[in-house]
Amino acid sequence: MPPLSPALFLDRDGVIIENRADYVRRWEDVHFFPQALAALAQIKHTPYKVIVVTNQSAVGRGLMTMETAVALNERIMAVVRQHDGRVDASYICPDAPDQETGCRKPLPGMLLQAAHDHHLNLSQSIMIGDALTDVQAGRAAGVHLSALVLTGRGQAQAAKPEAAALAPLPVYADLQTAVTQIMLLDTR
Repeated sequence: MPPLSPALFLDRDGVIIENRADYVRRWEDVHFFPQALAALAQIKHTPYKVIVVTNQSAVGRGLMTMETAVALNERIMAVVRQHDGRVDASYICPDAPDQETGCRKPLPGMLLQAAHDHHLNLSQSIMIGDALTDVQAGRAAGVHLSALVLTGRGQAQAAKPEAAALAPLPVYADLQTAVTQIMLLDTR
């Protein structure tokens, strides 16, 4: 069996693309953060597997089908690749907040499934998201570092009282700043 790889787990909405209060339900709703596309190109040759883990409760709420969610996600990943970025896999949790199948962040289900599927070393991995639930999922999965970006919902999330309970909580302006400071300057 090959050695376990580290992973960079990324939330999608609010990190790679803009978050929407009414959910990303059609291609017209997708707006990329240019710095995120640049960041995904910057880390293309790192040893980290790049894994997107995204809650898509619009499916569980009956606002879109899983087929539509998967097709949108595949198109988003295709644009990342067109901009010379790399995404090795992506996982979608369709659950609404009141559903409990174990995949919806803050639960670690998607990260654990990815670790199993891709032979990942969680203790050497990183989780970056724009919500406290992303940080909580990373910590519950046992990743080395869980960080918050201020894009998307990040600024409002960082100001919540619950954020203090997660201290120390690394916070970065955006995905490009995070990967530069965490991964590209990492001397491990």
